[in-house]
Amino acid sequence: MSDWFKRSFKLAGVCCVLAGALVSQAAAPIIPPAPDIAASSYLLVDAASKKVLVEHNAHARIPPASLTKIMTSYLVEQEVSSGRISLEDQVMISVNAWRTGGSKTFVREGTMVSVDDLLKGIIIQSGNDASIAMAEHIAGSEAAFANMMNQQAAVLGMDDSHFTNATGLPDSEHYSSAWDQAVLTIDLIERFPEHYDLYSQRSFSYNDIDQPNRNKLLWRDKSVDGVKTGYTKDAGYCLVASAVRQGMRLISVVMGTDSDQARMRESQKLLSYGFRYYETQSLYEADVMLKEQDIYYAEADTISLGVADDVVLTFPRGYYKDIEAELEVPRVLEAPLAAGDEVGELKLKLHGEIIFEAPLVMLTDAPEAGMFSRLGDFLTLFFKELLDF
Repeated sequence: MSDWFKRSFKLAGVCCVLAGALVSQAAAPIIPPAPDIAASSYLLVDAASKKVLVEHNAHARIPPASLTKIMTSYLVEQEVSSGRISLEDQVMISVNAWRTGGSKTFVREGTMVSVDDLLKGIIIQSGNDASIAMAEHIAGSEAAFANMMNQQAAVLGMDDSHFTNATGLPDSEHYSSAWDQAVLTIDLIERFPEHYDLYSQRSFSYNDIDQPNRNKLLWRDKSVDGVKTGYTKDAGYCLVASAVRQGMRLISVVMGTDSDQARMRESQKLLSYGFRYYETQSLYEADVMLKEQDIYYAEADTISLGVADDVVLTFPRGYYKDIEAELEVPRVLEAPLAAGDEVGELKLKLHGEIIFEAPLVMLTDAPEAGMFSRLGDFLTLFFKELLDF
């Protein structure tokens, strides 16, 4: 995941039309500067293409407060999806979980509570008691669960994160970054779509106590469907928000704002900017032929070329038709070649400037032909070289 994610960020660029399209003579795209954001660290990224649209101090290591619970819920969802636990399982509430301060689901010591209710308590109510109860249930102790959190962070390439607890309560060795929170959120949405609707629920009632979701953007913006708020004195007011408009999902992260109103306002500014000035399209599917190319010394006369990964790109809104695609392949390809071998390059240009590059790969094997067929190709190439000379 980590290498793929970093590669996706690097390759993310501007959209294209099919090969052979003519370059438009329209003016080059002009994107207004991003709005000023009153936060110590922030990031706006497209979830599908991984293109970063806005960032500031995105790798700064900052106390994440209850944004921590995105990782906590991620691990719970991972355990449920793997079948190691179920939503119906009953969890014993320990004294440690019951006594924890801060935001609560109000579970009671010594009672049995379902994983389903605890997961809702973590996500919707930001319950510290629910978070510790699940950590103890999964790993035996909160410290052991923190080790699981750090192992998962390493798998995802969250290089600026270290967790010491499941809640986000202050600890000098507990930190994360806007970048890492975006990485985690995108993977959570992609891996656990069956659980993700919990992040859009506006309230949850447990023990006859109804509590609203602290993400007030869920009321203000119908396109917002998650994800999590956080607050401590050291962290300030934080919010990871996710929104979908016309099939385009954006993730915004703001950390270190000075109020609940500010984290909502600054998140809304980022999302509005991204949706207004950018669009995202899925252009090429992996393993679908983009070009048929002659090949020599092979059993077949031609081979099919495509891209190894889906090409999903975010680009300035309204400039879809202004892009040219070029498929560059050597004049002569010779067998043997195997499926997946890189034999060319896809280049996308906007007004003459290369804005995206990806390898063209073999879609099928091209084994070497028999001796007589190879001799025929040798003579063909020999006379072609003479004519070219």
